Amino acid sequence: MNEEQRLQAGLIKGKQADKDYSKYFEAVYTPPSLKEAKKRGKEEIEYHNDFQIEERFLGMGTNHKFHIRTFGCQMNEHDTEVIAGILTGLGYESTDNVKEANVILLNTCAIRENAENRVFGELGHLKPLKLENPDLLIGVCGCMSQEESVVNKILKTYDQVDMIFGTHNIHRIPNILHEAYMSKEMVIEVWSKEGDIIENLPKVRHGNIKAWVNIMYGCDKFCTYCIVPYTRGKERSRRPEDIIQEVRHLAANGYKEIMLLGQNVNAYGKDFDDIEYRLGDLMDDLRKIDIPRIRFTTSHPRDFDDHLIQVLAKGGNLLDHIHLPVQSGSSDILKIMARKYSREQFLELVSKIKKAIPTVTLTTDIIVGFPNETDEQFEETLSLYKEVGFEMAYTYIYSPREGTPAAKMIDNIPMEVKKERLQRLNELVNGMSAEAMKPYKGKTVKVLVEGESKRNPEVLAGYTEKNKLVNFRAPREMIGKIVNVKIIEAKTWSLDGEFIGVVEKEKVTL
Repeated sequence: MNEEQRLQAGLIKGKQADKDYSKYFEAVYTPPSLKEAKKRGKEEIEYHNDFQIEERFLGMGTNHKFHIRTFGCQMNEHDTEVIAGILTGLGYESTDNVKEANVILLNTCAIRENAENRVFGELGHLKPLKLENPDLLIGVCGCMSQEESVVNKILKTYDQVDMIFGTHNIHRIPNILHEAYMSKEMVIEVWSKEGDIIENLPKVRHGNIKAWVNIMYGCDKFCTYCIVPYTRGKERSRRPEDIIQEVRHLAANGYKEIMLLGQNVNAYGKDFDDIEYRLGDLMDDLRKIDIPRIRFTTSHPRDFDDHLIQVLAKGGNLLDHIHLPVQSGSSDILKIMARKYSREQFLELVSKIKKAIPTVTLTTDIIVGFPNETDEQFEETLSLYKEVGFEMAYTYIYSPREGTPAAKMIDNIPMEVKKERLQRLNELVNGMSAEAMKPYKGKTVKVLVEGESKRNPEVLAGYTEKNKLVNFRAPREMIGKIVNVKIIEAKTWSLDGEFIGVVEKEKVTL
């Protein structure tokens, strides 16, 4: 028995054990650092396009099952697809039943306090499973893992956790699992770095109708309230040829819609130093691929350039629904948020988009109760929402994130005031959504059928090109097809309709 095995077996005692354990623990403990994560140097992004599972790990998961619980944005959902792909390659099978699982992973979100609290609650619920089955491996990954305070809290309170890894080292899952199996100590491997590009990662996609395609990673905007630049690293773009090849593969496999993803998706290509190629160029190339629908999220107003608008105006499979987060309608609050645009500049951008794409539907994100927000500044947000004519918004009460500049500001807005403002904003959002739905009554729309309605398995549900939810009765064979539906009732957030028939295949207009 070697020294490491003796240590694990408890055969080394006293000071020697403390010394050896410290040495061993250092090997499997790489803690996060927000200070390091904030750095934006000139180091070149490393591209790795030769990912493969090492032979020594193959079969690791034979006769074992995994369960992944995902919190947060589409990027996290896509990361889960990659994690599932790697685990499947190791021989594991997926299960929806946590009691059957041999490995349980929580893929986490750090953007708001409520999301973190849900993860800690879930960890508490998993502890009895660990007591029943000591061989169960429980892991925490995703954005929360990149926060020092979170890792420290898990170390102190949640000893049922076996492994913690971050957003930059998903490709290291085989190694991390191996360490967790061998050591039975908490394995922590979180890289606080600018980030690399790892291609050829396996994926287990949900269904074969819609697909997420990462085109870039990270964010360099450093809005004062946002933890994402620290948890996801610097802005780094995938090469266009890799993206185009992936989209062509999806089209060949019958996918009807792709969503291009990035924390700041329209900053795509800014980091290239060998070619001039931005999101507009990519969209112009992708629109020539025979796939019915292409969307993108999430865009930042600062990087929404004129060329991108011109390309989107060509239409075809480039849809006329744009999600454009404004966050506040007050120039003063936008300045404190470090959004780097004013109310007037945002409205000018909206005017350009509407002029080029008269049919455009705009949706947004808004934060209320930011430190020092006055009643008058909140009223500016309401008036901007009306002036733009947004048809939907994700609305939030400001939530301080440890490590961000805003967290050091005095949170001087009482919670009852924040809640009252959120209620007023939501009343406006609901009202304008209902008004935007009314004109659909009596019209026929194209719906990509995604499956059964959540509320009624006898009803099918899907989305229009403008991302409106439509419920209707039709044969189950319509799932995965684009169909015509006549709208008979318009509600606040959805439409009810009558199935007309399948849309004939349309050729891509170049």
